[in-house]
Amino acid sequence: MSTPRIGLLYAGGTLGMVRSPAGYVPDRGLQQALARRLPEPGTDGLPHWTLIETERLIDSAEAQPGDWQALAATVAKHYDAFDGFIVIHGTDTMAYTASALSFALRGLRKPVIFTGSQIPLCEPRSDALNQLTGALQLAATHPLPEVMLFFAGRLMRGNRSTKVASDDLDAFDTPHFPPLARVGIQVETGPGLALPMPGAEAFEIAPAAHAEVAVLRLWPGLGVERLRRFLAPPLHGLVLQTYGAGNGPVSMPGFLDLLTQVSAQGTVIVNVSQCLRGRISAAYATGTAWAQAGVVGGLDLTLEAAVTKLHHLLASGLDPEQIRQQIPRPWCGECSPAADPV
Repeated sequence: MSTPRIGLLYAGGTLGMVRSPAGYVPDRGLQQALARRLPEPGTDGLPHWTLIETERLIDSAEAQPGDWQALAATVAKHYDAFDGFIVIHGTDTMAYTASALSFALRGLRKPVIFTGSQIPLCEPRSDALNQLTGALQLAATHPLPEVMLFFAGRLMRGNRSTKVASDDLDAFDTPHFPPLARVGIQVETGPGLALPMPGAEAFEIAPAAHAEVAVLRLWPGLGVERLRRFLAPPLHGLVLQTYGAGNGPVSMPGFLDLLTQVSAQGTVIVNVSQCLRGRISAAYATGTAWAQAGVVGGLDLTLEAAVTKLHHLLASGLDPEQIRQQIPRPWCGECSPAADPV
């Protein structure tokens, strides 16, 4: 049996950063740094790996939708040459990029695993080697057909992930879905959790749309006039973070009327919960009020999945009503099927 070949895509982030007078910055010397610290590709239990640097190495706080599209296109370009891919990415927006690639690379039949580190590879106590060797071994020995994220010993579905800590080594969680695998002394997998193997790839790498997508978190004291200014055109999509199971000040005079007007003008509004563990439900009267205003219930979508799915649907050229229909439909495990009308 041949040793798997893994494409190691370096997009930037803390893992490959070095010190500079202005602080840590992405560095193009990662190939040499890995050669000093990792066994030879294909030895000591590691697959053959080849490093591919993206044209734009960035701190992930600088990431834009165009970077998602470029990274998905890079995977597609090299798809036939490798048995799987590891994406080295900064942690700040890793969950956004992993979610975006899950929509662009639907029908994926090979693993794409995002990883990075909280401490640069060049520093003492770095967590980089554990993340990288774990991701490489998982891609070679547990080739699950989806976009994933590996961090602190857990393999997670990419479009279910969110960053929950900036100072801890265990920086990510998937609040609404269990890990696909846990890596300790042994690798423990969650049976039946991975997506089924698709019959064929169905990539849809649409050019980054010139669409305005915004996020608004409700807070006590938000007035209608402030909301009106926030919703001023051009605005094509809005992720509205509401309280609890989808609640908000729907009895405030003019509040729902404004949302109804904006929805009728073509802005797609998606309702997700502010709670780390929270699902939009129609059990409350406010849920019915949102629906009547044209607001789409986002079920248990993470903020990252809601934002990137909206971007993807807008870039695909669908009209607002088609987008509203697709938001609550699970495409690649990003949300649980609706249990009640939303």
